[in-house]
Amino acid sequence: MKKLFSTAVASLLVLGAFAQKSDGTTKSLVNAEKEFAKSVAKNGDKEAFLDYSSATTLVFRPNPVNAKTFYTGKAETQNDISWTANLAKVSRSGDLGFTTGPYEIGTSEKKYGQYLSIWKSENGRWKLAIDLGTESNKPLAKVSQSFVEPKDHVAPKFLNEREIKAGRDIILTTEKTLNTLLKTHGIAAFGGFLTNDARLLFPGNEAINGKGKILAFYNSMISKINLKTTGVDKAIGSDLAYTYGVATIDYKADLRESFNYVFVYEKAADASWNLIVQAFVPAER
Repeated sequence: MKKLFSTAVASLLVLGAFAQKSDGTTKSLVNAEKEFAKSVAKNGDKEAFLDYSSATTLVFRPNPVNAKTFYTGKAETQNDISWTANLAKVSRSGDLGFTTGPYEIGTSEKKYGQYLSIWKSENGRWKLAIDLGTESNKPLAKVSQSFVEPKDHVAPKFLNEREIKAGRDIILTTEKTLNTLLKTHGIAAFGGFLTNDARLLFPGNEAINGKGKILAFYNSMISKINLKTTGVDKAIGSDLAYTYGVATIDYKADLRESFNYVFVYEKAADASWNLIVQAFVPAER
């Protein structure tokens, strides 16, 4: 009996390690996030985030702050947080991916919202790079799961700092071009940068899915957006990237607000970079 018990424990440990393993698949990322959610429920957010964060992980609470710094200094831990990914994708090089979906906080008086997490592979394990959430009412629309596996696996063996910087500069140039067009053409400029199945996370709203619905949302309430990029990273396989920064939004109702944003870009067949996810969270000044 003792031997059987030891074998069972060993098997569970192996399964747990496998669930967290980064093997270049979207399935491994989704499994890692499930283990992360279980850790929050069991051990609290403080311990879980410290475990799943790297030295450079940023969490938006609501302004970006180093995750290790934030959770080390957090006085209380919280475990009444649950979330479920309904959209996930990993780069062809297997080093970068993202998950997004609805979350709930609390038991009796619940708060709802949508989250976006950017993940990077570190020493064979998925670690958070970015984490943020936008508050909303209880989601009513059902969104089917879409876990997109890489079409193949391409990972350059050697990239020097110059090549890495050049790759990031391409994304910065893309976003600079987008911002210029937003100034000259208004919200319609997003039409040339959104994928058909893009997703928008905006405070007070459920996830908005699809290029047409996103443009309709922007046109209904926003007159101008100005982007100030402060950070960028890109998969070494050159098909996924993300940026973050501060967006100044002028509403049609003669009101201006500042938001922190995270954008996820995907490379198209024509080598252009397009937005697959946009997430905004109010900025504190």
